[in-house]
Amino acid sequence: MSQHSPRAAEQLWQACGLDAAALSRLALPSSRPILPSSFDIAAAAQAGIGACALAAAELWRQRGGEAQTVRVDAGHAAAEFRSEHYFRVDGELPADPWDKIAGLYRCGDGRWARIHTNFAHHCQGVLGLLGCGYDKSAVAAALASWSALDFEHAAAERGLVVAALRGFDEWDAHPQGQAVAALPPLTLTRLDDAPPLRMGDADRPLDGVRALDLTRIIAGPVAGRALAAHGADVLRVTSPRLPTIPTLDIDTGRGKRNVQLDLLDAGSREILRSLLADAHVFIQGYRPGGLAKLGFSPVDAARLRPGIVYVSLSAYGKAGPWAGRRGFDSLTQAASGFNLAEAAAGGGEQPRALPAQALDHSAGYLAALGAIAALLRQRREGGSWHVEVSLAQAGHWLRGLGRVENTMELPLPSLDDVRPWLEESDSGFGRLLAVSHAARMEKTPARWERPAMPLDSHAPSWTG
Repeated sequence: MSQHSPRAAEQLWQACGLDAAALSRLALPSSRPILPSSFDIAAAAQAGIGACALAAAELWRQRGGEAQTVRVDAGHAAAEFRSEHYFRVDGELPADPWDKIAGLYRCGDGRWARIHTNFAHHCQGVLGLLGCGYDKSAVAAALASWSALDFEHAAAERGLVVAALRGFDEWDAHPQGQAVAALPPLTLTRLDDAPPLRMGDADRPLDGVRALDLTRIIAGPVAGRALAAHGADVLRVTSPRLPTIPTLDIDTGRGKRNVQLDLLDAGSREILRSLLADAHVFIQGYRPGGLAKLGFSPVDAARLRPGIVYVSLSAYGKAGPWAGRRGFDSLTQAASGFNLAEAAAGGGEQPRALPAQALDHSAGYLAALGAIAALLRQRREGGSWHVEVSLAQAGHWLRGLGRVENTMELPLPSLDDVRPWLEESDSGFGRLLAVSHAARMEKTPARWERPAMPLDSHAPSWTG
């Protein structure tokens, strides 16, 4: 039976600087192991989803609502951390977005490397670096002449996403591992002395809160989806120049409106500035420093909208030699020790990924928690706020929750196993079956009022 969830939620609550008394209203019942992992992913899911919902409940209480209990079932939370595996459109399983050469390879020095090629430019870059054809056997043959660490370094210099697998001891001794270990799960930094933004009474915790969601893939879109579940008006802004994974957009698009803006165009940047001027939250997952070059750094945003809550998501955190490095959940798992730790727990040598994109989903809920916590503090203390979260910090937090035993041979929950937590809705893609939100709130039930829609379905306006 896991006892990790309450401690995990307390860690997150403390990192946000919130009143510990509220934790008495968070119920995270323990459960038997649920997923085939030696890490307590269900506890992380319960704590992340629960702390986010509790912060929303506290904001609603400050806005004239009543105190309420938040309860999160471990099985439901674990299913939500695997939500992209369970959704169906018109009863059909969406196409697998995984590229055919992505994955693990043994290098010439006997070590493993993981490559991520789901975006065409990353795929072409890896093939160009290796000088081989688009075929797994060709990639494997080419990597036989590389050491894993040399390949990782050469790929990073070209802006590609590759990770050499490390054990925990090696990661802990690495300068980036040490930089991550020195950080809390998330950080909230006050940027200025802006006055508190007015928020009146509301039927739902985030009614009237306008959030710009400039993110892709899983972590950032999950954060925006979580805000929408508590009533925020979430406007997702994507670029026609940047690739995405369409199947993921369906699952994480619930509750949002969608616009496309090319931020290399001056007119589109002006539109974004006008949207930002009336926003409360700005979430971005661009390459570190990318938006700053376009005039949308945290300081720029605070100047345009005093009192803004600016959320930055990254792969490896704000400090250390890899602070500017690109990355995804699977790569961060590999680099920071999880794949080899899972292999050892399973009694084998073949590296094993976690049975969920747990770093992505954890980081998404930490980002949403940070955003709501900063809104709470902005209401009380004033100021513009910068929330910073990374996949590596989420991983370090998950690792710190401890290990569970005799779990590696558990089956992955099937669609029928999670069916009690699924809900149906209309969408712009067809009839959507998907995992409902796991937080159960007495007074303000979480729900998504807007259907998932294709990108660029809406006008770039808060009134559209």
